[in-house]
Amino acid sequence: MNQLLVFGLQWGDEGKGKIVDYMAERFDAVVRFQGGHNAGHTVTVNREKKVLHLLPSGILRPRVQCLIGNGVVLSLPHLYRELQSINVDAADAADRLSLSCDCPLLFRCHSLLDQAREQKKANAIGTTGLGIGPAYEDKAARRALHLYDLLDERRFADQLQELLAYHNAVLQHCYDAEACDYQSELDEFMSLRDYFLPMITNVSAKIMALRSAGKKILYEGAQGVMLDLNHGTYPYVTSSNTVPAALAIGSGAPLTAEVHKLGVVKAYSTRVGLGPFPTELHNEIGARLAKRGNEFGATTGRPRRCGWLDACALRYAVLLSGVDSLCLSKLDVLSGFSELRVCTDYGVSGDACYSYSAQACADYKPNYRTLTGWDEDLHGWHDYEALPMAARDYIEYIESFVGVPVGIISTGPDRADNIIRRSDF
Repeated sequence: MNQLLVFGLQWGDEGKGKIVDYMAERFDAVVRFQGGHNAGHTVTVNREKKVLHLLPSGILRPRVQCLIGNGVVLSLPHLYRELQSINVDAADAADRLSLSCDCPLLFRCHSLLDQAREQKKANAIGTTGLGIGPAYEDKAARRALHLYDLLDERRFADQLQELLAYHNAVLQHCYDAEACDYQSELDEFMSLRDYFLPMITNVSAKIMALRSAGKKILYEGAQGVMLDLNHGTYPYVTSSNTVPAALAIGSGAPLTAEVHKLGVVKAYSTRVGLGPFPTELHNEIGARLAKRGNEFGATTGRPRRCGWLDACALRYAVLLSGVDSLCLSKLDVLSGFSELRVCTDYGVSGDACYSYSAQACADYKPNYRTLTGWDEDLHGWHDYEALPMAARDYIEYIESFVGVPVGIISTGPDRADNIIRRSDF
């Protein structure tokens, strides 16, 4: 299998970055195709933690090509700082990192607008405040600046002035908020222009060339299916599509049967920010999961809400996405619980599993299946057959319930902490 898609099946934070980093060693290229620097992919190498936001997780593998597709909204200042933070020099960045000329650009006015809206809302959504939503809005409204606009300095300056005039009027007159300074914004982007110009390319054409040459490509999703703009718990969702079909839209590469879809799911459930969460635990068990799992958002640092695994939501995400296999992450966090619970349905009709809006599931009352826990510390385990019987029963129950095999089990944060049960890569 030469093409692999790794994506999340919950509300993000499933551990995708670690798995992409682990798998990237056997691939020639890694492609990001949606989201922005609101994504937070944490990778631990030799106990050193790296947090990536825009960069594909393959950037930590020296020979791997990294591509950012047209579906990603791009903050160039943030991307520059991220490259500096992991010590990628300009020559290596120009050689290994390709940016789609069609990426919409994200400016400071977008984050100012994002924050002003959240502060004014009676019922806030709980965004990261980084401007991702307003940047996607500009794209849909056909007023966005794209990376290719940097090729012409005069055109870029004129279009930026027009864009800021529009957003500053909204910021000042609708929200009584700070305006975005045109000259400082222009100066910052012009200072970065020469650094990024060698990386601008037609990513779609580059992916097609890689495919034609028989190269192995790994596609990296951000956030999770339950945050999809069309299929998630709307309005508490992200501003992009997170389902596998977004691969084709956000990269220009068709989603074909040759792409193996690996869905990453945490062994329990977490969510950052607001929105319905049927299995959330407001008790000692929830606090214990949060502490053991170090559950804090990689982007915002906000504590994650924790609860038992919602297998009903997982089955919905699996059916929606056409998953080929699962990666079950953070299994080691469940060690020490005498019993584990899995949500199998809710106190409503069974059809509710196939409709996930905030309105539909806000009042769900989960019904649970109770399974036996285990005491053994599974941190760093590599042998499936050596797992406690209770742990294997838990994994196999999930497989049976959602109808998809678990091929990879993550047993710790380091890239080597995995059990590989099956791999077609």
